[in-house]
Amino acid sequence: MEKRIIFATGNEGKMREIRMILADLGIPVVSMKEAGVSADIEENGKSFAENAAIKAKAIMEMTGEIVMADDSGLEIDYLDGAPGIYSARFMGEDTSYDIKNTAILEKLQGVPDEKRTARFVCAIACAFPDGQMLETYDTMEGRIGYEIKGGNGFGYDPIFYLPECGCTSAEVSPEKKNELSHRGKALRKMETLLRRHFEKQ
Repeated sequence: MEKRIIFATGNEGKMREIRMILADLGIPVVSMKEAGVSADIEENGKSFAENAAIKAKAIMEMTGEIVMADDSGLEIDYLDGAPGIYSARFMGEDTSYDIKNTAILEKLQGVPDEKRTARFVCAIACAFPDGQMLETYDTMEGRIGYEIKGGNGFGYDPIFYLPECGCTSAEVSPEKKNELSHRGKALRKMETLLRRHFEKQ
């Protein structure tokens, strides 16, 4: 069977980013759906890194293939790091991000710029059938804006303001976002580790 990497996500927006960034690796990256895998894995880790590793390892054991998984989320300093590892589950998993984003803006009503600091965090784990695990981690710093703006991103992107760009992460181009984003940076680190790994084989 041809070597491929299963990325443990069903999120199409995320898959687009991942494929753009890992295009040079020369190995097909498929989603769980494309690989015909469905699993509901309990992410009960205490950190983004633990959750990514739990997901990657579980799907790798099910499929016997190379599996990559990420866990990412938004940490808002004023809210003591919330929603953090509960970013996807904040206010319930089926709640739309418009509702989640509006709720966060309400919680930060009247809070000045300097206290609105926040970051997107991404931890990535890649589990191999021989038991090896590669892990990377990175962040994108910014702050919470004052309104929902932009249609390019997904999730919390429309309220995440990037001071160096003068706009939200949902208003930058996909290319620019991949360059700056927590996931983009963590994936590029992972690409380097994977290249080294495959060269050794």
